Parts: sequence; C-alpha cells; structure tokens
Amino acid sequence: MNVIQITKSILNDIYQPRPADSRKYDYGLLLVIGGSEFYSGSPALSAMAAFRAGVDMVRIVAPKRAADIIASFSPNLAAYPLSGSHLNKEHLTNLISMTESAKTVSRGKTAVVIGGGAGRTEETQGVILEYLSQVSVPVVIDADAIHALSKKPETISDQPSLITPHTYEFFILTGKEVYKLSDEEKIKIVRSEAARLNTTILLKGKIDIISNGKEVALNKTGSPYIAKGGCGDTLAGIAGALLARGVKPFEAGQAAAFINGKAGELAAKKLKDSLTATDLIEEISKVIE
Repeated sequence: MNVIQITKSILNDIYQPRPADSRKYDYGLLLVIGGSEFYSGSPALSAMAAFRAGVDMVRIVAPKRAADIIASFSPNLAAYPLSGSHLNKEHLTNLISMTESAKTVSRGKTAVVIGGGAGRTEETQGVILEYLSQVSVPVVIDADAIHALSKKPETISDQPSLITPHTYEFFILTGKEVYKLSDEEKIKIVRSEAARLNTTILLKGKIDIISNGKEVALNKTGSPYIAKGGCGDTLAGIAGALLARGVKPFEAGQAAAFINGKAGELAAKKLKDSLTATDLIEEISKVIE
C-alpha cells in the first residue's frame, strides 16, 4: 500500500494567485451548523479558521443564544439565529433551504461544517442525520455530528464527505478501538473503514491519518500544545473552506491537517502552554502564504 507523506507542496495547487476578475464566492461559501445554548465557541472558531484559510464567506447557523454571542465576536461573522436552545425538528426545512440558497448564490461553491457544539440530545442527533440525508453539498462531519452519524453511517454514502474524528469518536463511529494500536495497524483500519463508509476519514492524532478507502496520507505537522479545546474546530473550519473552493475531500483532508498542524507549531513556539485556538488561527496566514 502506497502511503503519502504530506508536505507543504500539497498547498501549491490550492493557493494560486487569484485572477484579477475574481468575484465573491469564487473561492467558496461555507455554512457552519452547530452550537447550542451552552456551546457557542465551536462554530465561531471553525468560521474564523475558514476565513483565514481563504474562503470568501461564512454563514453560521446556530440556536439563538449561540448565534447572538457569535455575532458579537467579530463583524466578519454572519450568524443566523434559530429559535430555541438546540437544533430541533422545526429547523430542518430552514437548514435545507439555506443550504440550497447557498449553492445558488455561490454558483455551486458551497460546503458545510456540521456538529461542533450541537449537543447530543436525541432530537438534535436526529435532525443532523436527516439533514445529512437530504443535502448534496460536500460536508465536514465533526464532533457531535460524528455521534449522530454513528447511528446510521450509510447516510453519507452518496455524497462527498470528510469525517474528522479523534480516536474516541472513531470508536463511536466504527466500533474500532485504535488508541493503543501501532501506526501501521491504525492505517489499515482507517483505510478499511473509509472504504466501508464510502467517505474520507481524517483520524486526528500525533500523526494524522487520512484515507478515502483507497489511498492513505500521513500528516506529521502539529504540536502537543494543540491538544486542547478548539483546535479540532479550527481543523474542521479549514477543511470546510477547502471543500467550498472545490478541493476534493481526500486532498482537503490532507491540506487541512497540514495547515492546522503547522499553524499550531508556529503558535506553540511562541506560547507553549498558553496557546489557545485563536492563537492557532492567527498563524494560518503564515502557513499558506
């Protein structure tokens, strides 16, 4: 099995100089769906990282309290408030229509990041599953959306998707405990599960393993100082930005892992234990320049 070692060259084709006649949305419109009454940071971090990774626009869709908080973070963030404290059945039609509207306005350059901070109530998990079954845009499935998908993994078999689990979420999704296995064993299992689910999996770890079920790539950028809250949300946002501009899930997973890890390295050199996810976001521009 050929295993790709990811280097900065993965970014060369993605980040070409923009033509003089470029229009808004040529490089993507990203929807970030998530958040709940108690969790507002996750969608915001994904959105901010996506902007730094080059997407032209981000729309955050979240329950009202989370959306209102997010909108106050930065004038760059457009947050659409949904009624209630969590994603519920009443929101489904709205979510789907907003996704279709995004496809239209962006001339097809749209992707979705879903799951961060959404919560694991039965109703919310059901809404996430139903949403995934009805949309056709590329989607990054992260955090609580991975828990939802575990109940019916075949939901995403017909659409371009990237799942971004850490080892416990991978266990929830697949039933495979890989935490204590060798890298070689992890690689085989990730590839096998990606093939079974007809998706691309980015297993986060000291070495990130990315597979579309056929090919495998390894990312070795990163730092132990980014093993903290929010740095997975930034990865999801970067991956979403890349999908929105038309990068295929396997390549997007590789590039996102490289960018997030390298930005984490740069931030860790300065801050070590004091590093936060927003510090990582500020270093993204240096990685893609």
